[in-house]
Amino acid sequence: MSKSFLIPGRLGLAGSRIPHVERHGLLWLSKGRLYVSEGTLRFQTAGGEDFDAGDYAIPYQSVSMILAGPGTSITHDVLRILARHGTLLAAVGEGGVKFYTAPPMGQGRSDVARAHARLWADEDSRLFVARRMYAIRFGEVLPHRNISALRGMEGGRLKRLYEIIAQKYGVTWKGRRYDRQNPLAADLPNQAINHAATFVEAAADIAVAAVGALPPLGFIHEDSSNAFTLDIADLWRTEVTLPLAFSVAARVEKNPLLKLERELRFEAARWFRKHKLIPSMIERIKELLTVDDSDRDA
Repeated sequence: MSKSFLIPGRLGLAGSRIPHVERHGLLWLSKGRLYVSEGTLRFQTAGGEDFDAGDYAIPYQSVSMILAGPGTSITHDVLRILARHGTLLAAVGEGGVKFYTAPPMGQGRSDVARAHARLWADEDSRLFVARRMYAIRFGEVLPHRNISALRGMEGGRLKRLYEIIAQKYGVTWKGRRYDRQNPLAADLPNQAINHAATFVEAAADIAVAAVGALPPLGFIHEDSSNAFTLDIADLWRTEVTLPLAFSVAARVEKNPLLKLERELRFEAARWFRKHKLIPSMIERIKELLTVDDSDRDA
């Protein structure tokens, strides 16, 4: 019988804790078995970056969302017990670079969803949030109030931004080109941007699901079923997506034996942990939707 542990720290969450409403955050698990024994959720692992080897009791009723990383097996009883108590479960890539599924959806509260819907449904408040997003991205409040004009300004600024960051990392840049039907036809830097953007969008998917916001209701993006996720991911284009893409593209240009997607995926996982990307996204979402749950974290 394995020795039993409770994950150290407040309610057993320690470094995995990301404050969220009345629960206490996200719990990252990988390389182990999540199962139920005598009504208790347990995680048995041979050990890794996050946990020493052991058999841990999981305080699932105090966790917002469990993120099951690579090498995690889950029994049917786990799905049943988490669904009963409204705890989210998502299968994710290492560090949150992929987002595969999140059953069951919903946090048991509708505060964030209702705040999101109110802001989106009113044309003035929807534009106000969009302008705040552009201000965050470009470090200044843009003068235009028309969303089409703002998108036009965004295009011009991004074009220059690509050039600056490519030059910083010594990557030859010939412009942004992307064929959705044939993504591999793009040159190395464009492929790198595509991969990096996908990984950052996965992190945003996790953040949006964790707070219970509404993915289809975007303030800048409109037609996609995860428009709000794309809005949030774009807030980190300058400080995460593009530096990540061009730094790894430069590495692969110097060593063509390296596989671009693999290098980017592992590097993205390191960046996400180092910069606490998902917790930052969660706090930014709360700020944009003017949701204050500080009085319910205790």
